[in-house]
Amino acid sequence: MKHSRILIIDDDPDVLTAVKLLLKREVSEVVADKNPENIPSILSRQPIDLVLLDMNFKSAINTGNEGIYWLNRIRAMKPDIPVIMITAYGAIDLAVTSLKQGATDFIVKPWQNEHLLKVVRDILDKKQGKKSSIASGPKVNPDIIGESEVMKTLMHKISKIAPTDANILILGENGTGKDVIADMIHHESRRALMPYIKVDVGALTDTLFESELFGHKKGAFTDAREDRVGRFEAADKGTIFLDEIGNISLQQQAKLLSVLQNRKVVPLGSNTPIPIDIRLLCATNVPLTALANEDRFRKDLIYRINTVEVQVPPLRERGHDILLLAKHFMQKYAAKYAKQVPELDRRTEEKLLLYHYPGNVRELQYSIERAIIMSEGNTLAPEDVIFSPIEQANMRVNPKQEAYNLSELEKNAIMKVIEKHNGNISKAAQELGLTRTALYRRLSKYNI
Repeated sequence: MKHSRILIIDDDPDVLTAVKLLLKREVSEVVADKNPENIPSILSRQPIDLVLLDMNFKSAINTGNEGIYWLNRIRAMKPDIPVIMITAYGAIDLAVTSLKQGATDFIVKPWQNEHLLKVVRDILDKKQGKKSSIASGPKVNPDIIGESEVMKTLMHKISKIAPTDANILILGENGTGKDVIADMIHHESRRALMPYIKVDVGALTDTLFESELFGHKKGAFTDAREDRVGRFEAADKGTIFLDEIGNISLQQQAKLLSVLQNRKVVPLGSNTPIPIDIRLLCATNVPLTALANEDRFRKDLIYRINTVEVQVPPLRERGHDILLLAKHFMQKYAAKYAKQVPELDRRTEEKLLLYHYPGNVRELQYSIERAIIMSEGNTLAPEDVIFSPIEQANMRVNPKQEAYNLSELEKNAIMKVIEKHNGNISKAAQELGLTRTALYRRLSKYNI
């Protein structure tokens, strides 16, 4: 950083002064300008290593998103210069758009000085060929295990959105760890020391929904023997996580939308609205756009709950993260059941990598727990790992049994060829006369 030259563009003189004071001892020079129209001339007359660019200006260019306009101008002139966008809470969605347009990162006003310095340092280090501390580690949170590219991308996105107050919709199949992601977002946010309330809204009836979320007064209904504070009020100044939101009824959606719009709750049996200050996280395994197209989910509520959308990848797309997770669970359950941590047999590793995990991380976890309980040696063998109660430990087909069903014949042929080639999908596909993609589709179809 000591040899770097940074350009800061913002029409607020207080921001320019604050950044200059913060960075002047860290870098070679800070060039500050409140007029974005001077960007081309500044970039053409002196070398700049990094640009800090505000998202909104009162300038001759009035597109409604001047930051995006000037980002594109900078990238057209100097595509190698990293750009950090400066935004306010209300423009998080626009800042996320800027990342897609080529911005390197964004920070939110008011920022924490340590955070801004870390972002600048990481970007300059990466530009100089050093490994960025953001992307280098296999995990950002001790509960998140993974080195795959899809997980690194997910962790980087979370590191950007967690410190904001943006409403976040977490999507993913059952068992992928959406609740773990929600926990991480809260604990990395500025509300980390405030309440964190989880609610499985998909399990609430219409009557319980209103009472649980918004509270009730004594006598509001038959069993209301005392006043009760609702989950939204309990989460005031903190975060509320609504799990399985895709399963709530249209009537429940209407009540939830009213609360999110007004930021007030009215307990059952009361006419007095109570103001709430909450950060909203939601999760579902159902694509809400599909529900909206079927008129099962209100589109106006979708817009409210997903300022930023986070997609948690299924385990089958995470490659060798499967083995990292398996070893993590082996250590966990060996300690729980007072056993020695076994080694993973090579054939067991192949079996773990080949399986398609319809239950995702949760299924792997329970399978490893069963394997630790049942194993007797110092090595976890393939037959120790059983993915479901109906799966046979020995996948060999009995040659004496004749099958004439076409699906069974195809399944048996695939299993034999994969076993012949010791799990090598490429060789198996070649012998079967299929592409790798076609073979993977059949593996999924037959639950192999």
